Order: sequence, then structure tokens, then C-alpha cells
Amino acid sequence: MRIDCPLCGARDRREFYYKGAAVSLDRPAPDAGEAAWDAYVHLRDNPAGRTRDLWQHEAGCGAWIVVERDTATHEIFGTSLASEAKA
Repeated sequence: MRIDCPLCGARDRREFYYKGAAVSLDRPAPDAGEAAWDAYVHLRDNPAGRTRDLWQHEAGCGAWIVVERDTATHEIFGTSLASEAKA
């Protein structure tokens, strides 16, 4: 899989660090309880299909980018700098 870094161009995905879904996760309050913290730390969706993910070009320019891709086919629909990405 090749990912287009907005700053460096197309690169092999091994240059990038996968962070996870590009969505905001609501952090529980410190006293929220064990169940809330367990869900926050361990329970994430694992969708098959189109997603928006956060990646860092770790072995390149270091930029954080949002990658819109299909997890089933590995097709990439687009990339953008995380600082400029629309929610």
C-alpha cells in the first residue's frame, strides 16, 4: 500500500505510523469507574469498509495526516494534513 503524504508525495506505508481512527474520543473523568476506563482503553470499532485514519509520516517529514481508505480493499481515496482536515 502506498500513501500520499501531502508534503512528500507517494510513499510506502512502512514509512508511516498508524494511530487509529481520526475521530475524537471522549476521555472519561478520572473517577468514572473501571467499566468506563476499560471501554475507553480497549474497546474500539473495527470497521470493514471506508474509514478516516490518522497516520504519522514517521520515517519522512513527521507530518500527521488523515487517510481516507477502504480497509477491505486497501484503496486510498485521499489524504490531507491533520491540521487542515475537516471533521
